Amino acid sequence: MTPRFSTEHEAGGLATPEVREPKRYKVLLHNDDYTTMEFVVGVLTLIFRKTYDEAVAIMLSVHEKGIGVCGVYTEEIAETKVSQVHTEARKAGYPLRCSMEEE
Repeated sequence: MTPRFSTEHEAGGLATPEVREPKRYKVLLHNDDYTTMEFVVGVLTLIFRKTYDEAVAIMLSVHEKGIGVCGVYTEEIAETKVSQVHTEARKAGYPLRCSMEEE
């Protein structure tokens, strides 16, 4: 049996499907006393596809303010980026922290 879907609104008109944009998440890098600035710039260019100048600006924000925004993504992409940062940092022996928060 084929399921039946109604396209009429209660008032008798056609229903307009509600389309929502996916939630967006900021990916954040956190400052620490061990991870080198050069490594952070490398992560930003490799994982976040930032230009060298953009990467340096974000790295300086992390260094001076304690945190920096790497980009804004959908949930799955943000989770992947956070995981990639942690993987690269651990391979290199750094405690670099990365997190995400809803925009």
